[in-house]
Amino acid sequence: MRMANPSGFALLLKKAPLVGAFFVGAIWHYPAQAFCPLPDKPQQVRVRQVVDGDTLRLVDGRSVRLIGINAPEIGRKGRASEPYADVARRRLQALVKANDGRVGLVPGAEAKDKYGRTLAHIYGRNGDNLEAQLLSEGLGYRVAVAPNVRLSGCQQLAEQAAREAGVGLWRRSPVVPVGDVRQAGFALVSGRIESVERNRGGVWLNLGSAMVLQVPARLQRNFPASFFDNLKGREVEARGWVLDRSRKGGLKPGQRRWVLPLTDPSMLQRISGQKM
Repeated sequence: MRMANPSGFALLLKKAPLVGAFFVGAIWHYPAQAFCPLPDKPQQVRVRQVVDGDTLRLVDGRSVRLIGINAPEIGRKGRASEPYADVARRRLQALVKANDGRVGLVPGAEAKDKYGRTLAHIYGRNGDNLEAQLLSEGLGYRVAVAPNVRLSGCQQLAEQAAREAGVGLWRRSPVVPVGDVRQAGFALVSGRIESVERNRGGVWLNLGSAMVLQVPARLQRNFPASFFDNLKGREVEARGWVLDRSRKGGLKPGQRRWVLPLTDPSMLQRISGQKM
């Protein structure tokens, strides 16, 4: 999907410096309904605070983590904010304000994360999905974590619109060659799958000499039986949270240092962009 006529807000995002330390007051309203129509009658809730580009605090005390988007991290404890982190937070603040502080909440199949936060999709009063809105403006990366993958397909289209328009985080490609990975954390990486191995821990896709993509055994049922066919030798793009095996002496001889668990089939794509 290509945006033939990006709006003024999109163009400003495209021209913005990567530090992302700016805010445009005028709201760009790309029709998010075109990506993720309202699936249910949502619970109406009041927002007390926008924590960052993917987290809200509600008046009732709940902390809500938006499903399907990973926004850049706000700097804390002396650390600088990631590019576009402040822009994403301010954009979400503007979207919430445009709805008079009230949004619709649709809980995920898995209702809470390990931190006790409510996992949910958030909608404006006109039915627009706010995660899709942010993704379409390049203010976060699409993620799919089973079982909360109900809107994964439409959110993927929203991100693709931003990617093809080259706005926000997609102003420059954030995809890192696997040999250039230097730290743990969320990343988009590219490389060639050298081999596919199976054991009790799941399926392991060896990506170069330094990283392995893991499909945990508990999640294998979410991957089609044909998913692993003919993967060897494929150039792919993967995304997710990279783990460092070398921390605390956890790296064993012959193991690759970096592990990237795949939480859904859509987190792995051919370099051409075709879904696996």
